[in-house]
Amino acid sequence: MRETVPVRPYVRGDGEGEALWFLGSLVTVKAAGAETGGRLTVVEFVNPPGFAPPLHRHLEEDEMFYVLSGTAEFRCDGEAFKAGPGDFVLLPARLAHTFIVGAGEPLRTLQITTPSGFEHFAREAGEPAGERRLPDPGPVDPIALGHAAARHAIELLGPPPSA
Repeated sequence: MRETVPVRPYVRGDGEGEALWFLGSLVTVKAAGAETGGRLTVVEFVNPPGFAPPLHRHLEEDEMFYVLSGTAEFRCDGEAFKAGPGDFVLLPARLAHTFIVGAGEPLRTLQITTPSGFEHFAREAGEPAGERRLPDPGPVDPIALGHAAARHAIELLGPPPSA
């Protein structure tokens, strides 16, 4: 999935980047495959307190999180890891994983996936954010999410975990 477009330096400031509402969270794209030669995607995630994505695995991408604020328990390959500000979490490709955001405050992370491509899944399964804030709570269509995930080499393996 490497792109042949030359990679150029840039700064994407605070509050800049494509903003999406994705699974009840705010995603801001900081670096996309088109800007990194297909090597990686970096998005800033803001997840609401108590949020948990479905149990899933990425077939092609390693997924990493650098926690900026808030806390979460990451679950991967039968292990649980608590993470808070300044912590780095690696979730290797092909391993089932999920996480649960702590109840006290939103979780704000930089999510890095390599190779790139996560931004395409977030666009397809999400929608442009009307404002740079968490979206209003609403239902998620699990069938549409499953089809979008499959098109982007992500397998949904089970429901979101409970705390």
